[in-house]
Amino acid sequence: MGTGALVLSGCGDQTDGAGGSGGKDKAADVCKTTEGGSDKSKQPSGGPTADPDAALPAKLKDRGVLKVGTDAAYKPMEYKDGGKIVGLDVDIAKAIGKKLGVRFEFTNGTFDGLITALQTGRFDMVMSSMTDTKDRQEGLDEKGKKVGKGVDFVDYLTAGSSILVQKGNEKGIECLAQLCGEKVATQRGTTSHELLKNQTEKCEKDGKQPIAVEPFATDDEARVRLKSGGVVADVADFPVAAHAAANGDDFELTGEQMESAPYGMAVSKDETELRDALHGAMRAIIEDGSYEKALKKWGVEDGAVSKSTINAGV
Repeated sequence: MGTGALVLSGCGDQTDGAGGSGGKDKAADVCKTTEGGSDKSKQPSGGPTADPDAALPAKLKDRGVLKVGTDAAYKPMEYKDGGKIVGLDVDIAKAIGKKLGVRFEFTNGTFDGLITALQTGRFDMVMSSMTDTKDRQEGLDEKGKKVGKGVDFVDYLTAGSSILVQKGNEKGIECLAQLCGEKVATQRGTTSHELLKNQTEKCEKDGKQPIAVEPFATDDEARVRLKSGGVVADVADFPVAAHAAANGDDFELTGEQMESAPYGMAVSKDETELRDALHGAMRAIIEDGSYEKALKKWGVEDGAVSKSTINAGV
């Protein structure tokens, strides 16, 4: 189902004016004085260029199906509707498939296991609202340790992380700095999880209590925890958080979007032909308008990219 347009790029104010003015004024002071870099957008840098006329590898063309790993718990990006995986990512994949002459077959999995499944050959690619980062490109874990070959990304959207709170925002939360000493939910292995880890270190460095981060296998579980009052916030990808806030009476967005960065389709480093074919097909659906049509259907057109890039994450 479609929603109202969700502003994905930039760092505009996402508050709706709920909560007491005194708390808001205090929050504004805290947030203004704790700019440590976590609320800055990541500007894409150029990656390798691809042959714009690259063809799909013969083995995949002959098979007629691309096996795609996803975590179908991210409305409106990918989620299950009556047992069927639907969403923006699925519609973009369909448009790309028409250009390549193949069908995209989505299989549900756990987000933090998708790249491993890709590397072991279970999937041909991953398309799951996955942020393109240098660490993922290079196969590094959160401590900078090499744990895999890494992946290449074909970027197709721009989005960041946001803070989701209970309707009314009684604590007047507007930024990560206010989460020091609080219990906060997020999805394990995501860039939002990494944001919270970084902010926890900053809290301790500033002599404050650390954030009690509660990571869950899915963001649906994180929101259940927030709804029950077990945590004060859920930090999640903006399209997902905005959809949750816009479709129900339980939650609202607060503060600014953080770390705006590209989403990418992940492919193995060895599959350069597949990578280049996806890149060329992305360029084609941007040019013929089918990309824009898919974004408008799901209300996320403000996250559109004007051109497809490879490994543009930082």
